Amino acid sequence: MATAYPSTIAAPVVHEIEIKRSRFIARLEPVASVDVADAVIARTRRTHWDARHNCVAMVTGVLGDQARSSDDGEPSGTAGVPMLEVLRRRGMTDVVAVVTRYFGGVKLGAGGLVRAYGGVVAEALDSAEILDRLALTRATIEVPHADAGRLNNLLRDWVAGHGATLGETAYGAAATLEAWVPEHELPALADDVAAWSAGSLAPVAGEIRVVDVPR
Repeated sequence: MATAYPSTIAAPVVHEIEIKRSRFIARLEPVASVDVADAVIARTRRTHWDARHNCVAMVTGVLGDQARSSDDGEPSGTAGVPMLEVLRRRGMTDVVAVVTRYFGGVKLGAGGLVRAYGGVVAEALDSAEILDRLALTRATIEVPHADAGRLNNLLRDWVAGHGATLGETAYGAAATLEAWVPEHELPALADDVAAWSAGSLAPVAGEIRVVDVPR
């Protein structure tokens, strides 16, 4: 098995629910740093300047070891913390969640707020494209130009079934195909490349990197 890290999302997601006339609008965005997350929060607060609350939860860092939340005026522990717990429970990192609430005139109580804020973030995550982060090994294959298309198609199919992902193809004197592969799958790749090329080609293993792979 490839070493796994907390996951993230591929693109921003917006999801809205209504509970007793209060609107809860969740915006989730992938972020590379706390500074980027702060910019998302500031932009959302400018957009929804007329809302009663813009509550926040974020988890950042490759290991998901940095976290922050804010209730933004809701009763302590009823908004930011349940939002953060959803991100933690789903094993997410490098994600910021901002939930905007337009108050509908009916108080929900502490339990109702916890369910609303946590629930809208969970539903937003359900609709997001999740990227799993794995420690993968770079494997390159030098291929004659005449065979590059065929080998690239075979490699594309291979990565889909082996927990790997396709990298970039470089063109020089030969075409260099690239894949990011779990370490334990490297022998299988070598065997299959040999079969595809009648023994004339072999992958070369290189650096190990944490790579985002669509779930």
